[in-house]
Amino acid sequence: MTLTSRLYETEHDLLDMLDMLMEARAQTSDWRYAHVGEMLFDFFMVVCHLNPQEHIRLWHDGAGKLVGYAMLGEDPAFNWQILPAYEWTGIEDEAWDWANTLVAELRRRDAELWGGPMVSGARQDNAQRIAFLEQHGFRYSGRFAEVNMLRFLDDPIAQSPVPDGFEVRALAETGETAQRAAAERAVWLPWTVGNVSDDDYAYFMRLPGYHRDLDVVAVAPDGIIAAYVNGWIDPVNRIGDFGPVGAVPEYRRRGLTRAALLENLRRMKAHGMERVCVSTGISNTAARNLYESVGFRVVNQYLDYVRAE
Repeated sequence: MTLTSRLYETEHDLLDMLDMLMEARAQTSDWRYAHVGEMLFDFFMVVCHLNPQEHIRLWHDGAGKLVGYAMLGEDPAFNWQILPAYEWTGIEDEAWDWANTLVAELRRRDAELWGGPMVSGARQDNAQRIAFLEQHGFRYSGRFAEVNMLRFLDDPIAQSPVPDGFEVRALAETGETAQRAAAERAVWLPWTVGNVSDDDYAYFMRLPGYHRDLDVVAVAPDGIIAAYVNGWIDPVNRIGDFGPVGAVPEYRRRGLTRAALLENLRRMKAHGMERVCVSTGISNTAARNLYESVGFRVVNQYLDYVRAE
C-alpha cells in the first residue's frame, strides 16, 4: 500500500477532508467518524488561532485520494480520521509521531502556551481507538466527556412561542456579522471557542459547508442576538449536526434557544436531512434537558483522554 503524506495547503484540501468524512460515515455508522460540522468548527479554530499549514497533516493513496488526516489544535488537542480501508495500517502511528514531534517543537517556542498535557478522545464503542490512546500514555479524564444525542426528523417538530418583540430567524445576509461574533464571545469566553473576532466570524461564514439559513438566531427587540444554533448538513448520509449552540447569559431561561433549535430542525428537514445529532457535556444537565425537550435522545458518548507528561 503506497501512501504519501504532507501538510495542509489550500481549501481544496479542506473540501477533500469533508468528502472523506462523509464517505467514511457512509461505510460505517453515524458515530465512528466526526460529523463534517464538527470538523469544520475544529478547522475554524485552527485558522483563527494557529496555522492550518502547520497543524494539519494529510495522507493520500497512490492515486492521490485523501485517505486520512490528523489535526493538532490548541490545548494541545490531537485528533485523526482515517478511511475504514486504511485504518490500522500505519497512518495512526505516523500521525502520532507527527503530532508528538510538533508539540515538542511548540513547547520549545512557547512553554507557557503549550505546556499543558495533550488531550484526545474516542467514542465509547471504539475499542481500537481507545486502546491506541492508552498504548500512547493517554488515560480517561471525564472532565470534557460528552453525550451524543440524536433526533429523527420524521417525528413531529413542535412550535415554540417566543417572548413579545423577539424574532427567531436566519442570520441576516448583511449587517449582523459583528453581533453574531459578539454573541459567540458572550456565551463561550473564556473558553477557546469564544475567542472569535468579528473578522474571524466573517471568515467562518465563508467556509465551505456553512449555510447562513442554518445559522439560526433569536433576536431581541433592540437587535441584540440573544441566542443561536449553528446547523451543519451531511448530504451524503442525510444527517445534520448542531453546534455551537448558546444563549447570551442575560437572555437565558426565556425559551429562546429552544425556539431556535426547533426552527433549525425544520430547516434541516427542508434540506433533506433525516436525523440530526448534537453533543453536550455529560454533566451539563440543563443542556441535556433542553435537547430532550425537543426530541433528542442519548445514543453514544465521547470519552476524553489526557496524556500524562
